[in-house]
Amino acid sequence: MTSELGDPAPGSHEFDIVGSRTVYAGAILALRLDEVAMPGGRIAEREVVEHHPAVAVVALADDETVVLINQYRHPVGRRLLELPAGLLDKPGEDPLEAAKRELAEETGLAARDWSVLVDVALSPGFTDEALRIYLASGLYETDRPAPELEEADIEIVHMSLQDAVRRAMAGEITNATAVAGVLALVTARASGAELRPADAPWPGMPTEFLTRKARESGEE
Repeated sequence: MTSELGDPAPGSHEFDIVGSRTVYAGAILALRLDEVAMPGGRIAEREVVEHHPAVAVVALADDETVVLINQYRHPVGRRLLELPAGLLDKPGEDPLEAAKRELAEETGLAARDWSVLVDVALSPGFTDEALRIYLASGLYETDRPAPELEEADIEIVHMSLQDAVRRAMAGEITNATAVAGVLALVTARASGAELRPADAPWPGMPTEFLTRKARESGEE
């Protein structure tokens, strides 16, 4: 499709990668510098942070309280109220199983009922990092492994859904995942939107970093 001037119509350009190099590769992310073909024939450099895919859980108890964690986050230098969450560590790992694992590890809880609440591309201007947020209900206690490092300092917080919404809107809950999950739940309820099944496809799940790690470890 082209415009009247013969240029590709807006929304139809193919942003081909014509060159790429790795600037840094670490334990949980890599920085890649891509050369990308732009409209009009220019080549532009784009920095891309590759990251693990991640999952998070809005764990909703029968009394309409949500289970949050208060966890220290070193990059911002303070504790944040968050949803139980974690990374997918291996290529091909099932996101739902990862969510169940993280809920147990961080809160000592399991759930009978699971559904997909919302998928989020966290900051697509510079990173492929994305996460899937699940809604879990029918909570019950399960074994919790002994926590380590920052997780040894996690405080588990039970809060009414209404209070969580109020605190998000007041700027007291600022973690992007927690804000997205809490507001998505109340919006779905208010609109009557049907949630997806827990095993719904996740086409936006990032794979580059996991593929890189598998290649470096010789697992491919």
